[in-house]
Amino acid sequence: MRLTILGGGGFRVPLVYRALAGDPARLVGEVVLHDEDPLRLAAIARVLHQLGPGPRVRLAADLDDAVRDADVVFSAVRVGGTAGRVHDERVALGLGVLGQETTGPGGIAYALRTLPVAGRIAERVAALAPSAWVLNFTNPVGMVTAAMQAVLGDRVVGICDSPTGLVRRVAGALHADPAALVPGYAGLNHLGWLRSAIVDGADLLPGLLADDAALDGFEEGRLFGADLLRLLGAVPNEYLYYYYFTRESLAAMTSAGRTRGEVIADQQRELYPQLAVAANPLALWQDARLSRERGYLAEARDAQAERDAADLAGGGYEQGALAAMRALVTDEPAELILGVRNGAGLQPALPQLALPQLALPQLPADAIVEVPTRVDASGVQPRPQAPFDEHQLGLVSAVHAVEVATLEAARHPPESSGWRAGALRAFTVHPLVDSATVARELLEGYLGPAAT
Repeated sequence: MRLTILGGGGFRVPLVYRALAGDPARLVGEVVLHDEDPLRLAAIARVLHQLGPGPRVRLAADLDDAVRDADVVFSAVRVGGTAGRVHDERVALGLGVLGQETTGPGGIAYALRTLPVAGRIAERVAALAPSAWVLNFTNPVGMVTAAMQAVLGDRVVGICDSPTGLVRRVAGALHADPAALVPGYAGLNHLGWLRSAIVDGADLLPGLLADDAALDGFEEGRLFGADLLRLLGAVPNEYLYYYYFTRESLAAMTSAGRTRGEVIADQQRELYPQLAVAANPLALWQDARLSRERGYLAEARDAQAERDAADLAGGGYEQGALAAMRALVTDEPAELILGVRNGAGLQPALPQLALPQLALPQLPADAIVEVPTRVDASGVQPRPQAPFDEHQLGLVSAVHAVEVATLEAARHPPESSGWRAGALRAFTVHPLVDSATVARELLEGYLGPAAT
């Protein structure tokens, strides 16, 4: 089968290729890479060459050539590049609010740039590979998946490795096999909680929350602390640090001197030209990957704290993608936490009323939610989850309202009255923006020239 990777010059592409090369089933025969930056594309192709033997690699000069007759499309594009990310971060920080690429106003700005492009990609897939499955990695994953589903329906699935990593780490703290743990995870992209951990029919999460030593043994336990986790009665996704420790996050970002985007931009500015000519590009890439992983969510950790070796080793991102792809195209079922439409694939709870059963009954059927799913050749069927408590529902509902407003803005031409109204509403109602005045200033700031 043919796999197309859009954003084929991306830093994580070698992880995907390494997983494909190690796949004993040799499911993928050809990988087609497309990227708007020819230097990045050529550099990553050199790294892949050293990772072989694996699937054939072909570089596509344009989008249509890349997606034509694809069986599966991985969409991992960054509209605006690292300069756009830096702009998103700096505008927010300059106004005294959180500057992060997916959480808060930076995520809204990123989405406003990305959603029209995602829609155009979906249109070309519909025209040239209508039977293809699209696995969307492009951030903000929930909103981008929704925009692509507006064209392609439920053949688009959102993938994020944060929930999978959380479940893996909790399983380790419980000394349980991750494959044997049934996770009660629910939320939106970068906004969810693990609320139960069932092993052999018993929920082991309450015992974990009561055990200080066990909580100190994995990243989220250290990140949020035992007292907060016991108050919540759940283990949050790591991105909820920005909601539970907003002041601390903002102070850390402000005092750091450089934003995460600026650090990555500096790294990539040096790395890609070196990869294009180095005698051993794979070793260069591996060193850069470890450095980048060590800096992930650095504002949420003590300066001397190191990430766990298992998290630095990778595996969640690419293995989750391979498992989803394998299940969809071979009908080998898998249980995965994915971003899906809330009402996807579910039978009516009351057939006589033709009302669909929802994975999360407190959210609309068209909301893109992250929940455990069964994946097979028929598609992705979300597993119904327990209702949110009042706190969880309040936060999820507020952020979903932001997503709805942002998606509405993106349906209009940029900077038109409809676009501005939707964008302003998104900034205004976001729980991490504490002033309507600041919301308006954010909108004007993001309309200004991007950082270079």
